[in-house]
Amino acid sequence: MKHLIDEAKLLIFDLDGTLYEDTDHFDYYCRLMQQHVADDKKQAFWDTYESMKKGTHPVAIGKVYDIKNDTSVTVDPMTLQVTKVTSFDGEEWPEERIKQEYAGELVYDFERLIAIGDGWWLPYATAMHFGLKQSDTWECYNATKEYMVTDQFHLTKTPGLRDGLIRLKEEKKLVLLTNSEREDVKRLLNELELEGIFHALYTEGHKPLKTKEKMQTILDEFGVQPHEAVSIGDNFINEIAPALLMGLKAIYIQPNRIEVEHENLTVVPTLTNAL
Repeated sequence: MKHLIDEAKLLIFDLDGTLYEDTDHFDYYCRLMQQHVADDKKQAFWDTYESMKKGTHPVAIGKVYDIKNDTSVTVDPMTLQVTKVTSFDGEEWPEERIKQEYAGELVYDFERLIAIGDGWWLPYATAMHFGLKQSDTWECYNATKEYMVTDQFHLTKTPGLRDGLIRLKEEKKLVLLTNSEREDVKRLLNELELEGIFHALYTEGHKPLKTKEKMQTILDEFGVQPHEAVSIGDNFINEIAPALLMGLKAIYIQPNRIEVEHENLTVVPTLTNAL
């Protein structure tokens, strides 16, 4: 693993789930949306979300949620081909039906096909299943973001992260590529005491839809070849698979010890293990 970092000229970091690993704000987001469903469905709403978090529900991190069909879609992240489809209640689709409905490469549009890459999307998928309006989910998302700037919310700093990044910055270019908005990013970096660490911030990255495009822009701007860069993140769909397909190296942060093999990939339980 260490040789990936040692040999790299450029390190591209994700933010959520990578530079911090807290999840309480996802629960807060879900609780807000729970208030928009009927009283007799509130417990089922929360139980569904909890089963998604535990990985015991068909919809889980690493899957794609199809709002139209209310299905959990398994996609090979390296080929973008659908390999399995399961109804929200766990009934598996036959192969012929899969071919008819999901022919060719799957394109994540975040209107119908939602890549469940991190904890933000589990409450959203739950809300869509229970019939919430898009306007309600957006209102709850914004309220959660507002909560995250109050004194009630605190991020857990990863031990040794700041010192490790400062040490790396002496020899390498450090870049942040995130889907978050710039003001949110600045606030979070300040909370984590990581302001001024990165050579460049690329915000509102629209990953995974534009991951390759954004990474190519970064490579071009820093004059680095793909094999000289490492993508570091907790979202295989967003940060890891696209990077590997482009010829970058990658470090996948995965505390659940999911086995993924690729010659240019290392899997670690936390960012601390990569520095």
